[in-house]
Formats: sequence, structure tokens, C-alpha cells
Amino acid sequence: MARKAKAAPIEPSAAPEARTSPPPAAPDAALLDPPSSAPEPGANRPVAPQATSAPRLEADRSAAPQANAADLLVWYDRHRRDLPWRAKPGETADPYRVWLSEIMLQQTTVAAVKPFYFRFLERFPTVEALAEAPTDAVMQAWAGLGYYSRARNLHACAKAVVAEHGGRFPGTEAALLKLPGVGAYTAAAVAAIAFNEPAAAVDGNVERVMSRVYTVDDPLPKAKPQIRALTEALVPRDRPGDFAQAVMDLGATICTPKRPACALCPWMRPCQARAAGLQEAYPRKVKKVEGQLRRGAAFVVLRADDSVLLRTRPPKGLLGGMAEPPTSEWTPDYAASQAMLDAPLEARWKRLPGVVRHVFTHFPLELTVFFAKVPRDTAAPDEMRWTPRARLHEEALPGSMKKVLVHALGGLPNPSPHT
Repeated sequence: MARKAKAAPIEPSAAPEARTSPPPAAPDAALLDPPSSAPEPGANRPVAPQATSAPRLEADRSAAPQANAADLLVWYDRHRRDLPWRAKPGETADPYRVWLSEIMLQQTTVAAVKPFYFRFLERFPTVEALAEAPTDAVMQAWAGLGYYSRARNLHACAKAVVAEHGGRFPGTEAALLKLPGVGAYTAAAVAAIAFNEPAAAVDGNVERVMSRVYTVDDPLPKAKPQIRALTEALVPRDRPGDFAQAVMDLGATICTPKRPACALCPWMRPCQARAAGLQEAYPRKVKKVEGQLRRGAAFVVLRADDSVLLRTRPPKGLLGGMAEPPTSEWTPDYAASQAMLDAPLEARWKRLPGVVRHVFTHFPLELTVFFAKVPRDTAAPDEMRWTPRARLHEEALPGSMKKVLVHALGGLPNPSPHT
């Protein structure tokens, strides 16, 4: 499964990693095809009626090759990626593993997901095991993958599958869409890959491929319905799961955002963007406006028994249900000079030099870190707890809060291979 692939905490989309080294840049299109094999650049633009040229133009359009599933599947059978959640040829896909990988791969790369996937599957080998697990254990296992609402939805979905479907994932796109945290893409991907239902799974890789093959000029996200319709028209009824994975692999390894390897692409000839020399101009996107910078303070307290003060964030909202050292509110006009008003307890606080920076999807954040040491008998404030430094890896700490702790403590203990 690939995503782009689906980026880190509350974080952007990225194309998944390729199994092989990056392919060479595509040679000049003129060296690949005779001039008559594809429309000339601009051939689809309106032209003034001319009695002598109109028949030639219509002939060129009708002669242009069309994208088809058969060519893509021939390529896929030779070059499919070997991914840990992907069934090998002749094997039956495990719906639990397919679903788990799809949730993990949203906004994240294959390279980042692999180690988390193995550890998560070892800890929760079945949907029943995941459903029965405490919420804190699920959040801890997810820590580092970002978009932490996905972990809460993942847990809720597992519980629904067990309670409402006897531990078996429903086999249709429509039924999958009714599960908690399962959106249009995930439902289509699981339906196609795990149950071989004709469904169009459209992720970032698929959007890129289809927008180039058909030169979809509407920018994303406006173009999404058109791209879905184009994809649906190509889905074969006999191998929809392989087709879904084939388009993802094509986008991840050949039709990449930069320097696509058009010479190796099974849809090179019908690709309208390649014919026009405009591959990297697609998909069209509206320029992203970066959110306003927010600031705040983080308070790291080290007790004499080498324990660190932590709390759990509210279940709803940004980083919901995750662990953190106490922090202030995050606002554009936060004044670090007033931070002691937000300190969790009385202590001799030291303001550490520099700031901790982290970029979420919608805004960047800067935290000023304050550090204090307190006696062994210091009690934790309400709704907070002391965690031994050696066991911090057992807490569901997001990447932003790990940065804070590293800034204050100089490092974090390494977890064992099975945690």
C-alpha cells in the first residue's frame, strides 16, 4: 500500500518510498514516440475552423492511445512492491492488516510507517486484541505517527467491528463507510484490496497520476470529483484490488511529484501531460496559506527520584489524549515573560535558551521551555503524574513533546525493540 502517502504530527501528505533506487529522468518525448502517437501540445485547445485542417485534427484525436487497466496490470505484475501488509500473488489479503496499514499511511510515508506497523501488529495482532486494549496502550503504540485523532478512531473502529460485526470487517464499500474513522478513501481501498470489490481508491498518488494522464486543469481539491470519476471508469471488475495497488505503486515509484520517470511508465503514450511536456505542472493546486505562528511555554519538572511531571491532554482537539509535560495555551501573542502564571507548581524555574519549534498542518508553533528540579516528596498536581525518566518511552508522547523533553533533559531513553 502506498500513499503518499499519505505526513508528521498534524502534518502534510507525502509520496511513499519506492522499493528501488529512483529511476532515471525521462528522455525527451520526441525520442520516445513518432509525432503521430500523441496529440501535439495544445492540440485539445479550440482552433478556428479550417476546412483543410479539421479532418486531420479529428483523425489525430481518434488515433491517440487511451489509458487502460490491462497495460497497468501487466506492469504491476512485474514491478509490484513487496510491502509487509500486502498479500503476495495467490494469497488472500487480511482485511485487518489492509485496514491498519491504510490508516497508518494517511499523511505518512511507507518508510515511516514500516517500523510502527511491525510493532503495532506484534502488540495487537488481531482486531479483537486492539478492541480490548486500553486507550492509553493504543495511544502509546501510535505515538510518533502523528495525526493522533487517527489512533482514537482506529480504536473506536476496532471496537465497532467486534461489537457489531463479530470481529469480521464488512466486505462492501458502503458498509465500511459506516465504521468510525473510515472515510471514502479507506473504505474504497479496503473494499477493493481485501474484498476485491470494484471501488476507486483515490489517494494523493492516484490524484497525481490521473491528473497527468487526463490533464485535469481544475486545482485540488476542486478536481477531486472529476479525478474519482476518471479512476472509476478504469477500475476492472476482475482485478480491482490489484488495480488500486498498481496505481498507487505507479504514483509512488514512477509518476513522482518531481522528475517523473515517464520512459518507464506503462501509461506513457496516453499521458496527455507528458505529450505536452507539462508533467510537473499537474496536479494543479491552490497555493497553501501558512497559518499564523503560535507561541507558548512548556514546563519540564524533574523530581529527585528521576521522575518527570506529565499530564494527558483532553481527548478532543489537537494531540487529543496524548501525554505532555504541562504547557500553557498556544496563542499568537503569548508573552514568555508572563509564563510563571502558567507554571504547574512552585519551584525555582530556569528559562532555557532558545525555543522548541514544531510545524503542525495548520500552523507553526514555538515553545519556550522552563526547567525545574524538585524534592523527592513533591506531590503531582491534580490530573498530573510522575513518570520515571527510564519509562518515558511507555508514554504516548507526540513528536512535539519529545522535542521539549530532549531540549530540557538532553535526551530520552531508548525503548526496547518490542515497545
